[in-house]
Amino acid sequence: MNLVWYLCLSAAIFSVGAAGVLIRRNPLVILLCLELMLNAGNLALITFARMHGNGDGQIFALVVMVVAACEVVVGLGVIVAMYRNRIAEDVDEMSELRG
Repeated sequence: MNLVWYLCLSAAIFSVGAAGVLIRRNPLVILLCLELMLNAGNLALITFARMHGNGDGQIFALVVMVVAACEVVVGLGVIVAMYRNRIAEDVDEMSELRG
């Protein structure tokens, strides 16, 4: 299978994630769309690593996966705190987090 197809799939996934971040207002959906964008970047990194025949892209993809896991932990903690304190769930209406 040609590697260009993987890059096209990565671009499509990234576009869906970017559109979700720009259109949606729910913080949980925005977090999921950011994860889509990170996974699309991982797919592109692994594709380029395979194209050049080295493992550098795979190492960078592992680092991105660690950053994504940390982002999910912090993001979900903030979202749970927002729901518990009955703060507005709309990102546009949210001005500050009080705790």
